[in-house]
Amino acid sequence: MRHRALTILIACSAFGAEPFEVHEATIASVHAAMKAGSLTCAGLVRAYLRRIEAFDKNGPAINSLILVNPSAEREAAELDRCFAASGLTGPLHCVPVIVKDNFETAGLTTTNGALVFAKYVPDRDAFQVRRIKEAGALVLAKSNLAEWAFTPYETVSSALPGYTKNPYALDRVSAGSSGGTAAAVAASLGLVGLGTDTGNSIRGPSAHQALVGVRSTMGLTSRDGVFPLNLQQDIAGPMTRTVEDAVKVFQAVAGYDPRDPVTAAAREHPVPDYAASLDRAGLRGATIGVLRQAYERDSTDPEVTRVFLAAVEDLRRAGAAIVDPARVETDPDKRPKGPCMGFKYDMNRFLADRAGRVPVASLAEIIKSGGFHPSAQRRLEVNERDPANGPDSPECAANREWREQTRQVVLAAMDKMKLDAFVYPTWSNVPRLIGDLNTPHGDNSQFFSPVTGFPAITVPMGYTRGGRLPAGMTIYGRPWSEAKLLRYAYAFEQATRHRRPPDAAPPLR
Repeated sequence: MRHRALTILIACSAFGAEPFEVHEATIASVHAAMKAGSLTCAGLVRAYLRRIEAFDKNGPAINSLILVNPSAEREAAELDRCFAASGLTGPLHCVPVIVKDNFETAGLTTTNGALVFAKYVPDRDAFQVRRIKEAGALVLAKSNLAEWAFTPYETVSSALPGYTKNPYALDRVSAGSSGGTAAAVAASLGLVGLGTDTGNSIRGPSAHQALVGVRSTMGLTSRDGVFPLNLQQDIAGPMTRTVEDAVKVFQAVAGYDPRDPVTAAAREHPVPDYAASLDRAGLRGATIGVLRQAYERDSTDPEVTRVFLAAVEDLRRAGAAIVDPARVETDPDKRPKGPCMGFKYDMNRFLADRAGRVPVASLAEIIKSGGFHPSAQRRLEVNERDPANGPDSPECAANREWREQTRQVVLAAMDKMKLDAFVYPTWSNVPRLIGDLNTPHGDNSQFFSPVTGFPAITVPMGYTRGGRLPAGMTIYGRPWSEAKLLRYAYAFEQATRHRRPPDAAPPLR
């Protein structure tokens, strides 16, 4: 009987039904199996499609995906043909990616979570989507988002009925706005994901679902082809289950893009080999500051604080010198009051650039259409009433001055204390119950990284509520220091191994 079972296993492998477990798979494990001949791209994609069928709208009904790419299996078959001819097509060969549905994706509807764009099919890819495809990846599905990327607190839109659930606790939020990407990647409905972060929308959902999320230096990564929320702060980037996978995706998407002027600065900062950051001893000799002002408040959950302080001790044991507290003399309340550019200005320009291809031409037409979630209506109307102050306005001049002053204060504090990075909990509170907008949300990340444009990475730091609810730690540093921050994140990850999969989406047998 044992011999017969082995024969069947070999035969199944020969005909494409590979005995490869995609649950918690990594890019490295996928490529190793392909090189060993035990996995095809078509087999990998079929395995993820089976998990999507089992868990996204059925079973726990995580409800994370707006659209599954109908061409995914055909694209996988083509990648298999290329692999047979010449091996891996790139560093992301056959990596099935979950893409937040505010990235334009050629041939696939791109909704920004809103019914008004339910039939919008772009004819070109957003820069980062094009980059991952050039590296060999394929878009497996488009994920739900907080409509218009308006809120970091929950993931609900008019393009997909109902809330996206947190797979670690199905009655809890996945955070927003990239909660669909986070929930799908956490549940192994895809290998890696792309999200966007204006205030906390990569890092918050990643923290809520035990993922690694990267918000880069402003100017290192392009936002071309991404629906805007506020281009002064919008960033796009990877959301993954491991630091190593985040490094591989980030390597593919970082760098200059002539279609996004903010990336002109990247020409003065050549993209390094981020794989060199994968050093288990990477925290030795680092000086890390505990940024208590980022998270300490009356409503901070004591369990989050306990988990974070244990993580700080883990940093110390891994070789870092800890400065606690490490204070920065900033005042978020001094933000200039007048609006500078922002949603109305940026969205109207985005739509004008696509005139004749998008169903509406302005924010005013969006409101008139009614094609949005009721919870978004007031914010849409408030934005429409606000003046569309352009970059040459006095309001924008004041805003730029304030941001530069904040940058200088942060750098001065780091210089004074000889810090390599700051750390703090990505959220001060546990994931809320779905529908609860009254208890403290605990979002700690709207100020330091978004205002300065300096990079921040969140990494799993442990669990609260009896080990049920994930919590994340943010590592925040100087501009263009991504290689250093990734090194710290990797060393911490390898020393602690906090990532574990959610029970709601186990391996399929």
